[in-house]
Amino acid sequence: MEQSTLDLPGTTGTMVVTEPLNFWGGQRVKPRQQANAEPVFEPATGRVLCQMFPCGSEEVDEAIKSAHSAYLKWSKMAGMERARIMLEAARIIREKRDKIAKLEVINNGKSITEAVVDIDVAWQCIEYYAGMAATLAGQHVQLPGGAFAYTRREALGVCVGIGAFNYPFQIAAWKSAPALACGNAMVFKPSPMTPVTAVLLAEIYKEAGVPEGLFCVVQGGADTGSLLCHHPGVAKVSFTGSVPTGKKVMEMSAKSVKHVTLELGGKSPLLIFKDCELENAVKGALMANFLTQGQVCCNGTRVYVQREIMPQFLEEVVKRTKVIPVGDPLLDDTRMGALISKPQLDKVLAYVNQAKKEGARVLCGGDPFVPSDPKLKGGYFMSPCVLDNCRDDMTCVKEEIFGPVMSVLPFDTEEEVIQRANNSPFGLASGVFTRDISRAHRVAENLQAGTCFINNYNISPVEVPFGGYKMSGFGRENGQVTIEYYSQLKTVVVEMGDVDSLF
Repeated sequence: MEQSTLDLPGTTGTMVVTEPLNFWGGQRVKPRQQANAEPVFEPATGRVLCQMFPCGSEEVDEAIKSAHSAYLKWSKMAGMERARIMLEAARIIREKRDKIAKLEVINNGKSITEAVVDIDVAWQCIEYYAGMAATLAGQHVQLPGGAFAYTRREALGVCVGIGAFNYPFQIAAWKSAPALACGNAMVFKPSPMTPVTAVLLAEIYKEAGVPEGLFCVVQGGADTGSLLCHHPGVAKVSFTGSVPTGKKVMEMSAKSVKHVTLELGGKSPLLIFKDCELENAVKGALMANFLTQGQVCCNGTRVYVQREIMPQFLEEVVKRTKVIPVGDPLLDDTRMGALISKPQLDKVLAYVNQAKKEGARVLCGGDPFVPSDPKLKGGYFMSPCVLDNCRDDMTCVKEEIFGPVMSVLPFDTEEEVIQRANNSPFGLASGVFTRDISRAHRVAENLQAGTCFINNYNISPVEVPFGGYKMSGFGRENGQVTIEYYSQLKTVVVEMGDVDSLF
């Protein structure tokens, strides 16, 4: 595996990436043309980290052909053979974890503490699906007269993964691991804002022993994504991102009836009842809002607190939010890094201003933050924000902000808060804090969301499915069920006697 990117200086404000970021045919591929280069910024400093060169139709075609060639070999291998190679890939990621995490931080802006966990989740995901690769099996059905039928679970072919900026390496693993376990190949397009680490996964898969081309990386934005969705050589598209883009992906993929998985946005409710363990509820609310600078699709950003405990909850959550260490994301003590871009920072700050105009009260944060370190002066930092005096009809409560902004709302009864929580076009996640076990399960049943956390929040083990209800998408990632989204079922009917014909 080429080491140069991983071995560049891993400190904030020093790295420049010059290597090609595309990968197919078993190697990094230089861009065909450099006319439409887009600068990629280091969020913590605002300096240019590298240039992203979008792939055009010829390059996309090359990558898909490379993937298809690898798929023909990989899909014929036994599940145990695929598993051994995937386990080796997981081992290599474990070995290189700290270096990959540093590069992720430099490109994404999140704290190193979080990034290390993300890389761990990536290898755990690959390890999990390696364990499933040899278990894929069909069913035998006895039919009358000695005839029988059986089913075969078969690969789809070349799958496309389109990633998001918030978990660049982890999402590449979440999409590729089940795809590869089922015998597919994958062409992965990272977010144009975080193009740097997906190619490392491609190199790791190659080093582990996959056929050349099995996991390809193409860089680009909407135009490149459109080429992938329309390509006749693609069997499935798995997309993580916003609802508007997800709709376009679905529409484009529908033209050739491709399989589609959509993991889209959310505005998830977190319900905190008066009988909760308050200390845990406060911790849960912080975890539900401030991971990755609030740029997490399943964040519980509508925090409904039962009126009787609202003063105590607000006092504690504000006290802890004010002391969250914001700054250099590569320092171990930092708990909040920089937002992904200047436009994203401006958008989040505008949401806070809009909330004020609509009557919300800022209890803390919500301002641009300038760290004391001079090299971070141009970074995209803000102080984490808690909003009180919110109403369900406010923009900050209805729309996904994708930044470190917590909206807190009072409620009185269980029936009322469930109705309010469900009054949203989104349905990605939800949460409830209560000591009442009956209430916990009753609320979980009635919340319209793909995940409900009871007495915790934002825990995503690879063993359990993740995905949305309503406009938050469909299909699942992680867990056993995802095998069904990366494979297709063939029925084989076997007649052992004579044909009984009507003619």
